[in-house]
Amino acid sequence: MAEVSPITAGHRVEVTEVGPRDGIQADATFVPTEHKIALINRLTEAGVPRIEATSFVSPRAVPQLADAAEVMKGVKRSKSTVLAALVPNARGAIRAAEAGVDQIVVFMSASESHNLKNVNCTVAESLKAFEDVAKIAHDSGIPVHGAIATSFGCPFEGDVPVAQVARIARAYQDMGFVGMSFGDTTGMATPPLVKERVLAVRDAAPRLSQVLHFHNTRGIGLANVMAGLAVGVDRYESSIGGTGGCPFVPKATGNICTEDLLYLLHEMGIETGIDLRKLMGMASDMQSVLGRELPGQIMKAGLRLDLHPMESVRTAVG
Repeated sequence: MAEVSPITAGHRVEVTEVGPRDGIQADATFVPTEHKIALINRLTEAGVPRIEATSFVSPRAVPQLADAAEVMKGVKRSKSTVLAALVPNARGAIRAAEAGVDQIVVFMSASESHNLKNVNCTVAESLKAFEDVAKIAHDSGIPVHGAIATSFGCPFEGDVPVAQVARIARAYQDMGFVGMSFGDTTGMATPPLVKERVLAVRDAAPRLSQVLHFHNTRGIGLANVMAGLAVGVDRYESSIGGTGGCPFVPKATGNICTEDLLYLLHEMGIETGIDLRKLMGMASDMQSVLGRELPGQIMKAGLRLDLHPMESVRTAVG
């Protein structure tokens, strides 16, 4: 059984910002390239250590990210921030390598049904294709990280066996990947499932660093973070303003909100190295860029000790 060392005050947690990719990929309104570049640059300046900057997928499949090469060319690079990009296949890996990404991320689903919907492949076909991606990345000196969507459940099949998630993680380890993400694509994660899957994968693929990627579909995204901290997971993925949602999941909603996650961690005395107030400002700006209100809470409510003048609130009568 894997050893459990909870993450508590004084520990450091790595937060990956996925807003520039996962947060806007399904948005109907095209976000101009210059806005994407500016967002990534501001996230870097705020101290975000890892950013999913874009995805080298087919422009027909995801029109929002058709400017992946232009985005990577236009951003300011920093040694303190890893710029990762999603790729679906060898062709995408070649494009990502040519663009100079710091890390390649491959993705597949643990459930056969969702994998067919999401990438039009069986699980076995996806794993086979990743062998070519791994070779391209290795030859280019680029590390590979693997994501496993529907790690906690599938909207078409229901429960996904934990053994299936562990098997895919072991395949990732065997291909030399540096880490893996548990994708809560459908928002079906619960604290007991988080504990079960983290420990099972830790036993099956102990050399992989583990990352938890939650959606807030059923309102317990941050509760799942607490479950992850309790079993020693120190890496999380989130999206500015709570943007996002998989286009191949019925009734999908956004990722857990980065500012809300940072607020939780900082209030627990857990370090991230990220300037929360800068993220709050960026989240407010994202609402203007996307033309709608975003679900994030901290950017609206402010921090716990942000005080208000008494005259700004009316006095009760009677």
